[in-house]
Amino acid sequence: QAFAKALEVIPRQVSENAGLDSTEILNKLRHKHATGGLWYGVDINNDDVCDTYESFVWEPALVKINSLMAASEAACIIMSVDETVRNPRSGEQKQSMVGAGGASAMMNSGLVRNAMGKGPGPGSRGGRVFKGRGGG
Repeated sequence: QAFAKALEVIPRQVSENAGLDSTEILNKLRHKHATGGLWYGVDINNDDVCDTYESFVWEPALVKINSLMAASEAACIIMSVDETVRNPRSGEQKQSMVGAGGASAMMNSGLVRNAMGKGPGPGSRGGRVFKGRGGG
């Protein structure tokens, strides 16, 4: 339900960009969709809603499906990273990282350095010094 609510931004923005009352247009769209109108969308030419299929407004479904899948996967990744950061059990993992060299060990590893564009060894781009826990 929250995902569907988030997608309402699209007809709202189209309505506002066309100078229409977006609240009225969204209410009409919700009513049409609730009563079985599958293909209804914003009609900016007549300042109303219309059956887009009958109006010959067709869009490639594959492009929309791929866009929605990519956006939802990106949101899930962000949420999982956020959940990992907030996880109360992560304190145990943090202690083991600090004991193994902490941030400096992670920053000097080839994987993180390459991801940050630092190159293969320390000091490839001026050699940053990270201060704080375990950073020197």
